[in-house]
Amino acid sequence: MNDIRSQDAPGRPARAAALDLLAAALSRRAGLDEGLAHPALKALSPRDRAFARALVMATLRRLGPIDAALQARLQKPPPERVVNLLRLGAAQLFVLNTPAHAAVDATVDLAASDNATRPFKNLVNAVLRALTREPPELGDPDLLAPSWLYARWRAAYGEAEARAVAAQIAEEPATDLSLKDPAAATDLAVGLEAEVLPGGSLRTALKGEVSAWPGFAEGLWWVQDASAAIPARLLGIEPGQTALDLCAAPGGKTLQLAALGARTTALDKSAGRVKRVSENLARTGLAAEVVVADAAQWADRRRFDAVLLDAPCSATGTFRRHPDVLWAAKPGDIASLAALQSRLLDAAGRRVKAGGRLVYCVCSLEPEEGQPQVDAFLARTPEFALEPVAPGEGGAPEASLTDAGTLRILPHHRAGGTDGFFIARMRRKADMTQGAP
Repeated sequence: MNDIRSQDAPGRPARAAALDLLAAALSRRAGLDEGLAHPALKALSPRDRAFARALVMATLRRLGPIDAALQARLQKPPPERVVNLLRLGAAQLFVLNTPAHAAVDATVDLAASDNATRPFKNLVNAVLRALTREPPELGDPDLLAPSWLYARWRAAYGEAEARAVAAQIAEEPATDLSLKDPAAATDLAVGLEAEVLPGGSLRTALKGEVSAWPGFAEGLWWVQDASAAIPARLLGIEPGQTALDLCAAPGGKTLQLAALGARTTALDKSAGRVKRVSENLARTGLAAEVVVADAAQWADRRRFDAVLLDAPCSATGTFRRHPDVLWAAKPGDIASLAALQSRLLDAAGRRVKAGGRLVYCVCSLEPEEGQPQVDAFLARTPEFALEPVAPGEGGAPEASLTDAGTLRILPHHRAGGTDGFFIARMRRKADMTQGAP
């Protein structure tokens, strides 16, 4: 539970920024990330910026139950900006535990400050005061995810597993770190107040600016969810081997491969996102070749000992830190992304040397983006065979190991939560020729 209180709450600019940030998060994919980078938000003081972000995240993590409570008290839906005002007011009341008079007054004041919402200020006041008299229950897992996604999870994993997945939406996650030197884990854990997870990631409950944490300026670690760190470990890279990280940005897996001593190439089609890879390499003092190109059309003819494809996906497994992905996703996205993943897998396979490994992963909970992709790839590419993952290998939760030898990591598979992932490892047969891709 957040501990922001109304008596310490920033003024109208911070709440107005939260309103714009919530609108950005719900309007499009990558909206929250784009909103956080907006100059108007960056212009706020660190305290105001932290408040705006915390309020929006609290709202998104319980958006389903909040909307259900609001709909029960609205005869007809008001304009979306007014709905967002009500959402933020409800989150202040029941998630941030702001005293009722302050939360209601602040939200009504924000409504009155804008010509578009001023006519609805009495409605905002009435609805929020009604909620204070009959507080809603915001923790029902059946309401925490969009209904169409929750139905998919029930069909794929069963009722109990789906509820356990959805329950994680409301939880604020700790921060996981990957280390440049795994041997330093015990010493770094002390300064970072962290626990060492299976596989070697650190998990810290520290809050505030990451750049101020011990070891950041020295480049000793980078932020990377514990599940996201597993795919690179499964490549079993040896110093001096060549590695290709496709769709590499923001670069966590590239850093892992470089830290292991691989001669690493990081490729991504977005020049803006590739810049982040270069910045992370510079901070950590690691080296990799960085390429801006479409992985499916890259003209370079090299093959690599190890290829990692973290394919574009619905990203529904990342909701712990990005709850907006659940509300920005659309049912049609999954089919179109699955087609893209298939093309990228074929391109990745052509980059693997004879005897080399290919790891395919997606940070998605949707079945179509996982095992069926691998099965179809192996059926049309007989020079590859699945290389099953061993129990616990790479730090994977044992519950995530499938009968096929792939990994289906669900967010509740690790105590304290983890990102949802599908991961498969394949090997190119050693007797294949080294012809051009």
